[in-house]
Amino acid sequence: MARSGVATSRMMMGGGNTGTRGSSMPGASAGSLGSPTSSAARKRRDGSASADTVVTMRVSSPLSLLLVLVAAAIAIALPLADAFGLQPRQRQLLRQKLRRVPPSSVVPVAADADVAFNRPIALGRFSTSPPSSTAFTVLSAASSATEVESKTPPAPPHTIQILMSDTGGGHRASANALRDALDTLYPHQFLVDIVDIYTDYGPFPYNQYVPLYKIMAEYTFLWDWFYHFGATPLGLVVNELCLDLFCFDPFRECMNRFTPLLTTTDDGKREEVSAAVAKAQTCPTTNRRADMVISVHPLCQDESLKILAYLDSGGKSKKAQDRTTPFVTVVTDLGGAHPTWFNPGVDKCYVPSDALYKAALDRKVQPEQIVEYGLPIRSGFWSESGGPTRSAGETDKTSWFANTFGRGGGKDKSDSGGGGSGGGSGGGRKNKAELREELGLVQGIPTVLIVGGGDGMGGIVEQARALGKKLDADATSDPSSGDGAGPSFQMVVVCGKNERAQKDLQADDWGSGVNVDVKGFVYNMDEYMRASDAIVTKAGPGTIAEASICGLPCMLSSYLPGQEAGNVPYVEENGFGTYSGDPTTIAETVSTWLETPELLSKMQQAALEAARPAATLDIAKDIAEYLFEYKASKK
Repeated sequence: MARSGVATSRMMMGGGNTGTRGSSMPGASAGSLGSPTSSAARKRRDGSASADTVVTMRVSSPLSLLLVLVAAAIAIALPLADAFGLQPRQRQLLRQKLRRVPPSSVVPVAADADVAFNRPIALGRFSTSPPSSTAFTVLSAASSATEVESKTPPAPPHTIQILMSDTGGGHRASANALRDALDTLYPHQFLVDIVDIYTDYGPFPYNQYVPLYKIMAEYTFLWDWFYHFGATPLGLVVNELCLDLFCFDPFRECMNRFTPLLTTTDDGKREEVSAAVAKAQTCPTTNRRADMVISVHPLCQDESLKILAYLDSGGKSKKAQDRTTPFVTVVTDLGGAHPTWFNPGVDKCYVPSDALYKAALDRKVQPEQIVEYGLPIRSGFWSESGGPTRSAGETDKTSWFANTFGRGGGKDKSDSGGGGSGGGSGGGRKNKAELREELGLVQGIPTVLIVGGGDGMGGIVEQARALGKKLDADATSDPSSGDGAGPSFQMVVVCGKNERAQKDLQADDWGSGVNVDVKGFVYNMDEYMRASDAIVTKAGPGTIAEASICGLPCMLSSYLPGQEAGNVPYVEENGFGTYSGDPTTIAETVSTWLETPELLSKMQQAALEAARPAATLDIAKDIAEYLFEYKASKK
């Protein structure tokens, strides 16, 4: 097993660790309100906090006393308004108007009597907010109390913070997948806080990583230089020094923040907390920081581990041995990965492939820390058929999900459906004919899916036109395709957010031999994949993993130098695809696949054998059990 901490945590609100373990300061609940004038209140941010704190206010003028009395009357009047039939919209407008009252001289301070220099007045019990929120008035606090009671469900007993950055769509997709898997396996037990730590908390230029990444992804020579310099010993040292110098304090604010609570609308739907509100902590929170931290980004290991050690030791140390909060890495690359993914100080490192298992070992991560399940993917691709798993020095360990449903570590080949049904589906999932009917696609003809990624990059227009022209020519030369016979091939083009590409392709005349359906951004990619026979895509790890689950041969059309370069040999060595950046070669290769049923079927079966459809649920269960064991050891 991975290393576990030695400090004792304080359990609150149904279980969980306090804001900082080992803190000698008692009762930090008042500090959670935040006072711009009270250093004692700010210092208590690293201590424990309680949701049942009796809040006191400094009354420094008769006007302040009057405002406090008005606030108390409002706190009583709003529930009465509920009782007398005010509609939700009316109550919301009333609260908004009340919050426009200026703060005046009423400033929230610590509840402890030793820092309340004037007469303390008890306002009531409500969920407090941490020190980063400095503009609270008594009126907003009173109205927030009623909102928390009426719209915020009880806090789950376990909290997790997932650190990432939106440099590419795969990191957030993996974070969302892990959150959904935890919610599926343990309903109402986990509260997950997903943070783009660089965009939301990083100073310039770190907060510009996302737009800079998009520029470098378009001009790949820039990314090639940036990636490979960062992987050199000098680059690793420079990165560590810069993060220590510029990002330690802002990132510490992020990792020390209280976990925001989800709220529900009047119709019972969950509302996500916006990044700005979560950072300002002006929303209901758990009043404690996360029980566990997960990284799904290569640049969220080294500095995060130092910060956790600092927080857990009460600011006394940044050394790995002084960290007690559980920290795990979930690698979201597939065939290749940057060295910064792997830090031997983590508790567990989840990798998706044999290549990255070896890469982790090369970076001094111990075998007992490494677990190989597969890549976390969206819920539409989950299935109970699990692949072999490696953990703690073992090989061919059957996945938990497969064991639970009585299906072994090997892939269930009966799901392939024969002749390339794009199977691998779990029980009750719709077959290809049903999906094509729902999606408005032609039945019974070879179908290829062309995907440009969420941002539509990758030369999708040239690829689609070359392949459409080739398929139409193949159909015309086929003696069996006469007048009125209908198209012989089908092509679905998903342009993502590239509206210009979508408009241009929709205006094209494709010919009678091929049926072409051009889409923009779609939310049911799993259905389009399962309705297809092959896919043309950039070499993104998530798309490759999802395509293999659907049994789709992959024609890789582009890749980013660095982490995506390793995805090409991953696909080729597993026998379910190849790479070319030339649209003409892509068209000829895919045409050969579609016109050779035996070859297509063989590649589809190879894709299914490489698939890990239970990986997300396996990772989530392993993470949850590790946190449960950690908490039990601290009781």
